[in-house]
Amino acid sequence: MNAGHFVSLALFFAVLALGFLKPRFWCKYVCPSGAVFSVGNLFRVSERKVENTCINCNKCVEICPFDAIKPDFTTRTTDCTLCQTCGGVCPTHAIKFVERFNLVQLKMENDPPTGEGALGRRGFLSLAAGTAAAVVGAGALTAATKLAGADLTGKTQTLPVRPPGSLPEREFLQACIRCGECFKACPNNVLQPLGFEQGLEGLWTPAVKADWAGCESSCNACTQVCPTGAIRAIPLEEKRVARMGLAIVDTKTCLPFAEKEACQLCVDECVSAGYNAIEFTRVGTEVDAEGQPVEGSGYLAPVVLADKCVGCGLCQTRCYGVNVLSKQLLEESAIIIAAGPGKEDRLFSGSYLVLRQQEAAARQREQEQKSKTGGDYLPDFLK
Repeated sequence: MNAGHFVSLALFFAVLALGFLKPRFWCKYVCPSGAVFSVGNLFRVSERKVENTCINCNKCVEICPFDAIKPDFTTRTTDCTLCQTCGGVCPTHAIKFVERFNLVQLKMENDPPTGEGALGRRGFLSLAAGTAAAVVGAGALTAATKLAGADLTGKTQTLPVRPPGSLPEREFLQACIRCGECFKACPNNVLQPLGFEQGLEGLWTPAVKADWAGCESSCNACTQVCPTGAIRAIPLEEKRVARMGLAIVDTKTCLPFAEKEACQLCVDECVSAGYNAIEFTRVGTEVDAEGQPVEGSGYLAPVVLADKCVGCGLCQTRCYGVNVLSKQLLEESAIIIAAGPGKEDRLFSGSYLVLRQQEAAARQREQEQKSKTGGDYLPDFLK
């Protein structure tokens, strides 16, 4: 649970509570979809008409689920959904649903007087209140979003690990509509909605929760369902090399580095996934009286190969599940996926495979240069 869930619950119960004001209050007065669809009624072909046989019994007004009938029993056209419920209760069958220009035997309008203009009292009040609320709400939301906006630098907030193929963070936040399709497509719930970790702008956007699960190398479902392109549609071979982040080992808590016990969970998981992005280094080696290392002493500790790691999070999931939850040796995973500049690929277009090939070629050139000069320096993409 996080703050975003509580906001969702509060909104949900607020909508339900509106029903105590009037039946179907949301549908009648608030629902934005209904407001948009009602515009289509201006181009209607058929509509509800009332004939002069109406006896003013008021049954149609009482039964109408959308408050679409005026006090004179004629129709508030933009509110009427043509459900025909009113026609079923009319004792004189005075209500008909016919072409909009059918004027045969119609009841006299404004009898009894409605006190409504062409727009109608309800329509006017709704329009005025809605406009005022929209202006105030939009201004307040904009101000709040700016004050609690996303940190794109990682200086004040930990940057979230986004799905593979995500656009750069600013464009991602603008394109993502929080539809939840990527959550539903993810087979093991790697993607989960953010709370306020990335400010108000990041609320309910998808992020990798590697403590819960890792991103399988055989799955690219999330990249195929995004309707706005916030997550690029990329084939599986591209997804396998698209970096979501970089695994970082905490040498203070990692069991081999801390010389507590042997552990190779992250290495085994990475090899099993086919990435082979973690290898061993020996730490804590003992030496004899002559200064020579004692065979078999020390521990094999994990080292992440930045050029092979894609930030899938499988290593973190394994460490968390065993060393934190099961054995309770650690308070948090000793290997964690981090995002940010140099740790992830956030491309508008282009191939991740080509990007990896270019990086490999750059490393080869630098290695050749190193062998020629005998110098030691870091590859450009790791600087």
